[in-house]
Amino acid sequence: MTAINLQQKTTHADFLPENQLILNAVSEGIYGFDLEGNAVFINPAAEKMTGWKNQELLGKNIHDCHHHSHNDGSHYPQEDCPIYSTLKDGVAREISHEVFWRKDGSSFPVHYTSTAVYKDGVMMGVVAIFRDISIQKQTEQSLRQALEQVQALSEKLSFENQYLQLELADRTGDVGISGSSNQISQLIQQIKLVANTESTVLISGENGTGKELVARNLHRLSNRSDKPLVSVNCAAFSAALLESELFGHEKGAYTGATSRRKGRFELANNGTLFLDEVAELTLEAQSKLLRVIQEQEFERVGSSQTIKVDIRLITATHHDLLKRVEQGLFRMDLYYRLNVFPIIVPPLRNRLSDIPELVSHLIQELNRKLGKKISKVSQRGMQKLIKHSWPGNVRELQNVLEREMILSNGPVLEFGQLTTESQTQTSSSSGTKQTLAEIEKAHILKILKQNQWRISGVTGAAAILGMPPSTLRSRMSKLGISRPI
Repeated sequence: MTAINLQQKTTHADFLPENQLILNAVSEGIYGFDLEGNAVFINPAAEKMTGWKNQELLGKNIHDCHHHSHNDGSHYPQEDCPIYSTLKDGVAREISHEVFWRKDGSSFPVHYTSTAVYKDGVMMGVVAIFRDISIQKQTEQSLRQALEQVQALSEKLSFENQYLQLELADRTGDVGISGSSNQISQLIQQIKLVANTESTVLISGENGTGKELVARNLHRLSNRSDKPLVSVNCAAFSAALLESELFGHEKGAYTGATSRRKGRFELANNGTLFLDEVAELTLEAQSKLLRVIQEQEFERVGSSQTIKVDIRLITATHHDLLKRVEQGLFRMDLYYRLNVFPIIVPPLRNRLSDIPELVSHLIQELNRKLGKKISKVSQRGMQKLIKHSWPGNVRELQNVLEREMILSNGPVLEFGQLTTESQTQTSSSSGTKQTLAEIEKAHILKILKQNQWRISGVTGAAAILGMPPSTLRSRMSKLGISRPI
C-alpha cells in the first residue's frame, strides 16, 4: 500500500482542512495512530460502526476499546495486533478474519489494513482503514451451507446410483415365489404374518432355494416398501473389506481409501438391510453388528463420529447357526438377536410338485431375457426335471432351463442332456443307493470337470451351480473334493 506522508508530529490538526473533507466522506472507518499507538483521528464512518465517539478515543489506546478480544471472547494481547505490529516494523498488513468490538459490547467482522505514515523517510504513525463485512460473511456462510447441502445430496445420489447399478448388474430377473405345495403355502403365510412388523427375520435354507426372494417380499409387504432395500452378500467380501462395506469409511482410513464412502447401513437408513450369508461375518464384525442392532448407531471406518440409523434387519444363511455357535464361530448373543422370527425355505427336492409351476414362470422370464419364444416343456422333459435331485435347488433349475433354452431351436424343451446326466449318475452308483452327500459330490465333480476346474467367473462352476465361489470351495472341502495333480 502507498505510504502516507504527514507532518513531523501527527495530530488531529494534520488532517485539516484539505484532508478533512475526504476523510469524512468515505464509507470506510479510518483511525490514525501516533508512534505510541494512541488515536489522533477517528472519522464519522468509524464512529458510526463502533459507537465510540471521536472525543472518547482521541489520545487513547484504541486496541483496549475495540480490539481487546478475539471472536470467541478470549483475550487479544496488543503485542499480537497487526496494527501495532505495523507501528514496530512499518510493514503494511491486510486482515479479514478478525472482529472489532462496539461500545455496547457487541462485535462485527471486519476487513482492515494497517499502513505506516512517513515524512522524509521517517515513520510518523499508522493509519488503519476498516469496513464491516457482516453481510459478506453471512452471504459466504449461506453459500457454504448451500454448497454443503448440494454436495451431501449429490453424494447421496451418487452412492444410491452406484448401489442400484450393482444391484441391476447382479439381478437376472425376479422369479417370484411360485408353487402351491404345503411347504410354499406355509412359507407365504409366514411372510405375510411378519412382513408388516419391525421384527428381525432370520431366513434359513440351502443355497439356491430363494432366500433373497423371501427377503424382497418381506420388504415389499412392509411399511418400509417405499424406502430402499439394501442387500449385502457377506461371503463376497474379505474380512478386511467387509467392515468398510457395511459401515463405510473415511478418506485415508486405509490404503486405497481415496475418498469417503457410505456403507450399506447408512444407505439402508429408514429402509431394510438384508445380510445374506450372515454366518460368514467375522467375530469382530459380529460384535459391531450386535451394537448396531442394540443401539441403532455406528461409526465409519477411520471416524469417531457416531451415525444414527433406523433400519429393519433381515438376515439369511445356509448354515446351521446354532451349530456354529457351539463351534465358537458365531456369537450366541447375536444369534438370539437375529433369530427373532425364523423362516426356513424348503429345498426343491422336498416340493417336487411345484416344478411345473416354477418352470412355467421361469420360461416366461427367460423368454424376455433371451428373446426366445419357448412355449412349454415336453411331458417327457418334465418327468426328467421332476426326477432330478436338484442339489442346487431353484437356482440350478433356472440355470438348467436357461442353458436348454439357449441350445433349443424349437418352441418345446426336451432336456436330453439332463437324461444323460441322470444316466451317468446311475451307472456310476453301480446299482447301490447313494446318500445326498454322494449325489452332491458327484454333481459338483461333474460340473468342475466340464469347466476344467474353473471355480470363479461368469462361466465358472460356482455360477453354474448357483452359489458363491467361497461357498463352493467350502462344500468341496467338506465333501473331500480336490483337483487332481
